[in-house]
Amino acid sequence: MARGDEPLRRAVPVGGRAAAGATALAGLAALIGGAGLGLAYAAADDWGGALDAFDPYLLRVARFTLWQALLSTLLSVLPALFVARALARHPRLPGRALILQLFAVPLALPAIVAALGVLALYGRAGFLAELLEGLGRTGWPGIYGLAGILVAHVFFNLPLATRLLLESLESVPNDQWRLAAQLGMGGRASFRFVEWPALRAALPGVAGLVFMLCATSFTIVLTLGGGPRATTLEVAIYQALRFDFDPARALALTLVQVALTAVVVLALARLGAAMTGDASLPVAPRRPVTRRPAESAANLALIAAALVFVAGPMAATVLAGLGADLMRLAGEAAVRRATATSLVLSALAAALCLVLAFALVAARRALELARGPLAAPTLFERATDAGAGLVLVVPPLVIGAGWFILLREAGDVFAFAPVMVVTVNAAMAMPFAVRAIRPAYDAASARHERLCLSLGIAGWTRLRLIDWPSLRRPMAMAYAFAMALSLGDLGVIALFGSDAVETLPYLLLARMASYRTADAAGLALLLGMLCLALMIVSDRLARAR
Repeated sequence: MARGDEPLRRAVPVGGRAAAGATALAGLAALIGGAGLGLAYAAADDWGGALDAFDPYLLRVARFTLWQALLSTLLSVLPALFVARALARHPRLPGRALILQLFAVPLALPAIVAALGVLALYGRAGFLAELLEGLGRTGWPGIYGLAGILVAHVFFNLPLATRLLLESLESVPNDQWRLAAQLGMGGRASFRFVEWPALRAALPGVAGLVFMLCATSFTIVLTLGGGPRATTLEVAIYQALRFDFDPARALALTLVQVALTAVVVLALARLGAAMTGDASLPVAPRRPVTRRPAESAANLALIAAALVFVAGPMAATVLAGLGADLMRLAGEAAVRRATATSLVLSALAAALCLVLAFALVAARRALELARGPLAAPTLFERATDAGAGLVLVVPPLVIGAGWFILLREAGDVFAFAPVMVVTVNAAMAMPFAVRAIRPAYDAASARHERLCLSLGIAGWTRLRLIDWPSLRRPMAMAYAFAMALSLGDLGVIALFGSDAVETLPYLLLARMASYRTADAAGLALLLGMLCLALMIVSDRLARAR
């Protein structure tokens, strides 16, 4: 047995944990490899059509994907710089904690709910339609197209970027703030010498993360795009399979999408960005800040403007939902069936996500202990560390597209909807689950590894008696978060959904397509409340941990 600080080399049994990690990696590889096989099959069946699909239409779609992502990033990150700074300059602002909690709500809302909120507020028949129509000469044309996509993306990403940038400002040592106050630095000098260095270090990663989220956006563009002129690569893939059934074009679009995503993810990795987009903000420190009245007024006005912008679509969603006939919706068999299907599939996806994430975390830790601190990590250990991020390179809709092409040769492709929704959504949530579980597991291993070795405790007995007390809260937090992500996802079910298998997002999209806007608003309220409740549970468990 190891003594003192002696590394636990050779003595650590890695067989079981390594086998579990290898099984999880094999499952992820099979999921992504199957999608690649389906795309390769489509290419072999029609090489000419796949090559011909690299045409001006594909170029236009790719250009619009990059253009809207770039605009969304600029409109999200630049205001977030000033909002984060304003919040950092007022650490004891009344209601500051409530504002930050409100800024976390868009992270919990399904994209289709947010899209309906934007329509309910800014649409041609929205709450602000009369006001906006009075400002123009030709009437208010609505929010569909590029304008709607940008508004929805900024609604999602402005709060996220603000929280991430504020986290970087909160990491500035109090000594620097105290020195700035003693020197009587005003707002401009404090920004130049204290705040900007911290913001500059975080800015590339935050901007890259927002760009990736906007470049791979599917639901927002599907619901607010408004036509072929406002179509991104993922929406074009969906249209090529569900409406045109053109696998060759879907293959060409998928290759471009994967290449684009891979470039963005590699750039994010080099920048050290947190690609899961989580921002856990500490309690605001009590530090001296020198502010002039004019600066305070400008900061408060900026915070209020951001608050109104973020709260507007959420309030519109609630008001529009309450205006629907909720009792009639609750009594519809289709709604009850879709709700039950969503809850069951999301619960199964979250459970599978936890199993896979735990297997990777346990295998990585066992391999790390076995090799010792001086040896370089093996390829297998690196794979267990980065395996959960594979879904970031290959977006869920791309995986669904490959399997859609492959499974159509096996029979009724829509019969595989439950399996595909569960597996793809589980893989989609794995980066978040790994991030939640890994710190707790590594800490528990550091405390108990020698004891387990000396007593011969391993396997299920170790998990139940030793690890579970430390992992209970982070596992529950990860489960609630993964279930919320799966519950609101539209990507895979949009391809595989049918009248036989309907989830709440799929039913909501169907009601929107049939212009039953009141029903769609009521379903959006129900879906948003379910996801928000799960995210509140996850957040409270994280704080309790």
